[in-house]
Amino acid sequence: MYKKRRIERHQLPCFLRVFNGVNDRPIGFLGNVSENGLMLISHLPLMVGADFELHLKIPSDEGPQQNIKLKANCLWCHEDVTPMHFDAGFRLHWTPPEYLQLISALQQYFSFYPLPESA
Repeated sequence: MYKKRRIERHQLPCFLRVFNGVNDRPIGFLGNVSENGLMLISHLPLMVGADFELHLKIPSDEGPQQNIKLKANCLWCHEDVTPMHFDAGFRLHWTPPEYLQLISALQQYFSFYPLPESA
């Protein structure tokens, strides 16, 4: 029996928006995350091989939203199964502590833990 479910990547369909770090316009949504990269779902194809400044604006129930700035390189981009959507894979140039905290929070939120055994 599983003690804790470990998931390498977490699917995050269309609720964590990603913004262009230069002009602060929406660029897409987080598709999944890992310690060294992320997948972005966008309405436009993104240039493979290009460096991007990405800005995550994480909503908060308490206090101001959390802002995470990332620099990443687009490794691949292809059309999604959803019409007029594109998936793009990014490798992060460096991983800020706030991004690692986000990954940890998402892992806890989306993980399944066994129910306590009744005595």
